[in-house]
Amino acid sequence: YSSAASDVYKRQMTKPFNLEELLLRVSKLIQKHNQQTVNTPQLENYQFEGHSVDFNASEVKLASGQTITLTKRELLLLKLLIEHKNTVVTREKILQLVWGYQVFPTTRTIDNFILNFRKYFELDPKHPKHFISMRGVGYKFQD
Repeated sequence: YSSAASDVYKRQMTKPFNLEELLLRVSKLIQKHNQQTVNTPQLENYQFEGHSVDFNASEVKLASGQTITLTKRELLLLKLLIEHKNTVVTREKILQLVWGYQVFPTTRTIDNFILNFRKYFELDPKHPKHFISMRGVGYKFQD
């Protein structure tokens, strides 16, 4: 969701509500989503520090030459972080876009995925330079 679309989504309607207003709000959300989808180029491959990510094949060729297969959630999270490179992605946004509204894993779940990324991609996982924790907020990817 774009920030404008999520702002519309967050506003509550008081009961009783006007059906025309509800339909207008839903229509605006759909329109914003479609605009975002059209304007966002699909990321298929990404390279950083000798690592090569192929999102279509769900594979990563590491700088060491080893090839690993990522899970669907790992791919979604990695893609989200790369698409928002150098920007903090909040835990809420990660939960919303990677896990969806119906599933609410613990924040440790996200932490464990990031730990895996650090094991795969960082030269020194204890001192990461690509997958940065922003304490109490979320995560940031830097290449």
